[in-house]
Amino acid sequence: MDELTRVRRWDSAGQGPSDQARAAARARLDAAVAAETSPGHTVRAGGPSRRLVLRTGLAGAAAAGVGVTVVVTRDGGGHDRTTRLDTVSAAEVLRRAADRSRTANRDLPVPRDDQYFYTRTYVVQTYLKGGRTRTWTDESWMSVDGSKPSLRQENGKIHHDPPLGKHEVRWPPTVYSELQEWPTDPDKLLDQFRHGMKSSLRNDVVAFSEGCMLLMGPRVLPPALQAAAFEALSKLPRIRLDYHDATVAGRRAVGVSHPGDAFVFLFDRKTYDYLGLRTKGSSAKKVNGEWKQVNYYYRTTTLEDIQVVDHIGQHH
Repeated sequence: MDELTRVRRWDSAGQGPSDQARAAARARLDAAVAAETSPGHTVRAGGPSRRLVLRTGLAGAAAAGVGVTVVVTRDGGGHDRTTRLDTVSAAEVLRRAADRSRTANRDLPVPRDDQYFYTRTYVVQTYLKGGRTRTWTDESWMSVDGSKPSLRQENGKIHHDPPLGKHEVRWPPTVYSELQEWPTDPDKLLDQFRHGMKSSLRNDVVAFSEGCMLLMGPRVLPPALQAAAFEALSKLPRIRLDYHDATVAGRRAVGVSHPGDAFVFLFDRKTYDYLGLRTKGSSAKKVNGEWKQVNYYYRTTTLEDIQVVDHIGQHH
């Protein structure tokens, strides 16, 4: 069985990524694992595209990135913010986040296929060496089932996305009825994230990336599914805490990451509310005739608001 073959139905026609897309994704993943396990390994930027509508040719790219996020933040007195986290494991943080999700998201609306997700997202980009910190507040209106045009704002720039074509898919799906068919048993969901493959470094990176893609939005998830996703990821070996993560929207956060993936989940340190995702990125520059990755930065994305609305421009 091809480990990049989707084990769930993506649309009524059963369309999935092409063989070329699967091969490209597998090649990127193999290179990532080889780099992660090789002597003298150094962190490189990576991670899936932030484009919210994933075309068929891009499906599966979530496993491409490798990175390690360690951001040191100190309080006003210069003391590290590690209080009360020394005895809590990454798995326990994810389990507590699952418990919080079951209660916090109980009243989320159920979207119709003909509606839109309105999202307001706050983005902070901090460069590792020099450069000013940049921030954006992006607003987007995404067609729930992809049948209508969408308006997407990314880093302050507006993009007009056409309806999905016949052979295009959105991954993960945004249609609520499709998401309701996903397993909410953590073991079964983890098996789905791994595409039915046994636990290994490569397959666990795929599973963690799939969980990130599911939770990064924009979509309204059935509350039981979000909780199950956190519990499923808590069962992965190698997950770890980022003790010194940054403050997110004024709330002290703790991160949970996997050494084979560029994404870091961010949770409130007291309530375990899910706050958003952090990743490491860079820009490309031509140096002596060769393209090199420069200007490394950390980007934190926080979903400030999500609503189900009837048309573009409506906020609630």
